[in-house]
Amino acid sequence: MAGNTKERLLDSSGELFRRQGYMGTGVKQILAEAGAPFGSLYHHFPGGKSDLGAETVRRSGFLYGLLLGEFAGPEVELAGGIRAFFAGAAGTLRETDYADACPIATVALEVSSSDEEMRQACADVFNAWIEGGTARFELAGIPHARARTLVIQMLAALEGAFVLSRALRSTEPVELAGEASVASIEAALAA
Repeated sequence: MAGNTKERLLDSSGELFRRQGYMGTGVKQILAEAGAPFGSLYHHFPGGKSDLGAETVRRSGFLYGLLLGEFAGPEVELAGGIRAFFAGAAGTLRETDYADACPIATVALEVSSSDEEMRQACADVFNAWIEGGTARFELAGIPHARARTLVIQMLAALEGAFVLSRALRSTEPVELAGEASVASIEAALAA
């Protein structure tokens, strides 16, 4: 049962952080969403909200990192997989009325200048995504340095597009970021 409580705390935190950010989410709200007693937070996360936040970011980052493999696994042509990845992101934005974007970017924008533990958790996730994406792009035949550059550009375009899409209530930024990323990948594959 203890593991179940910890999982509920992480699940509730992940959902709340994605929708309203780290700073906009209170401990009482997390506990209420998780159906967990107050003492359970400090039992599982002795450092309180900061410990919970860092573990939530790393866990959410790992789960979101799996999405690239779902759309652009080794059995899929890379450019087509990335096109589908961006289309899926746009679809999720529409389906959730622009509430669900990247949970890591939401938190990173808020705390990277003020909370070192949370900044490091976000950095760990982004580095893992860069490493995983680079390996996938290399598998498609793109040299390491170029693959890494393309992945960083793609992630930067996607994260920026999420911000614009949420503010504009339009998927156009995500769609255009996807087109630009796919064009860059196709040029690299043709080189």
